[in-house]
Amino acid sequence: MTGHNAAPFELNKNISFIEQALFYTDDLKKQAISVDGKVGILLYIDSLVDQEIIQTHILATLYKKTDSGSHQMFTTLNSQKDTDLRNAADSLIEGYSILMVDGAEEFYILSSEKTYARSTDEPENEGIIRGPHNGFIEQLSVNLNLIRKQIISTSLIVRYFYVGSKTRTKVAIMYMQDLANPELVEEVEKRIQAISSDLVLPPGFIQEFTEDNPFSLFPQQLSTERPDRVAANLMEGRVTILVEGSPTALIVPVSFFAFYQSPDDYNGRWIISSFLRMIRMMSFLIAFTLPAVYIATIAFHSAILPLELAHTIKKSLENVPFPAIVEAMLLEVIFEVLREAGIRLPSRVGQTIGIVGGLVIGDAIVRAGLVSYTMIIVVSLTAISSFLVPSHEMSSAVRILRFPMMIAAALFGYIGIAFGMLILLIHLCKLETFGSPYFAPLAPFRLGDMKDVFIRFPIWTLQQRPHDSRPQKMKQQNYSRSWKRRE
Repeated sequence: MTGHNAAPFELNKNISFIEQALFYTDDLKKQAISVDGKVGILLYIDSLVDQEIIQTHILATLYKKTDSGSHQMFTTLNSQKDTDLRNAADSLIEGYSILMVDGAEEFYILSSEKTYARSTDEPENEGIIRGPHNGFIEQLSVNLNLIRKQIISTSLIVRYFYVGSKTRTKVAIMYMQDLANPELVEEVEKRIQAISSDLVLPPGFIQEFTEDNPFSLFPQQLSTERPDRVAANLMEGRVTILVEGSPTALIVPVSFFAFYQSPDDYNGRWIISSFLRMIRMMSFLIAFTLPAVYIATIAFHSAILPLELAHTIKKSLENVPFPAIVEAMLLEVIFEVLREAGIRLPSRVGQTIGIVGGLVIGDAIVRAGLVSYTMIIVVSLTAISSFLVPSHEMSSAVRILRFPMMIAAALFGYIGIAFGMLILLIHLCKLETFGSPYFAPLAPFRLGDMKDVFIRFPIWTLQQRPHDSRPQKMKQQNYSRSWKRRE
């Protein structure tokens, strides 16, 4: 045998090379078969192949065929010929079967992988009110199919990569050839190809390996399980990253405001959608500033409260031995513990823990005089506001932000809150994702892109694509209401 190529008349040596390459794993199966009067060996890994394909499409075909040199030997399977035994070993661990015939210089690589596909049901993490009720699953080919059903265009391009020297994780990037900026596509490909690690598991590994600022609290890639959301972003010139084994797609680049937009905003009437989006944006401020404002008001600026309200709050604080910052921290930690317990426990028990635990502990802690009723209200409003964010990652970031804001408020009052928000604003303005400004279209300010930020203008007015993705074509539609109503 010369090098790693399959040599004629050395079938046993070729098989030994593959066995050695796979370290003699026990689930490597060998099945002898006669092919046109010659000795043949079918190799496959039992745990990766579909036995029905092996029996029905491979073995049954081999028993019938007489011309082993024909390229049309297998008409019901994807098959190809190769001579490099290293490719044979790599193909085996991907679920393919290898057919070697004594005296032949080439071997067949036959598609026989087994798939476990679940139904494309509505994703649990992204509720759908009006729109397609399907979501991604763990099978990459199915996810690509769902997106191609949304965008039926020859310009939709898919590029495959393999990352992880041991895991060999399959990664696909999708983009519109005539819309996505070539520099953006090149940057995404470069970052994926630069991943050098034995282990790459989807989707968190890919996200951390490719994001611009890993020490920032804010997510810089939008993760979604909805094909319609991916399709909409692809049509804006963005790039989507999908990984085999993950029901989540990553969209780049994105802005801060993309995390507060929902596909349902575009499936409902624009006035109602704008109202709901403004509520979400207000919830961002409430979620991380309300406890801080309450602490600063009680500790430093109680004189600004109306007299009746000041008496009510003072009365609720009479029996509380701790300052407001301790109250807030105690309740926030208890809430986070209950939330995490509700997620980790089985669904039926988790809901019970969340409701009963919140009611029982909340009532008991107030009766014990450890916190006030007012603080219970503040923390409850804060928790509800944090759940209004359509993105789980952004919701987690907002919940963490409230802790440094509470500390700043307890130390310096309203001045601490002002400095905290100023630092946050500077950070958001400096942040970039794949070369695009994270806080666009506010920084840099673009008036034309403001039509789809805090409120959503009617769809027929959104004639330009957002600038932050730097698409090749800015115009996406003409004025579509040029028709005249019949009198």
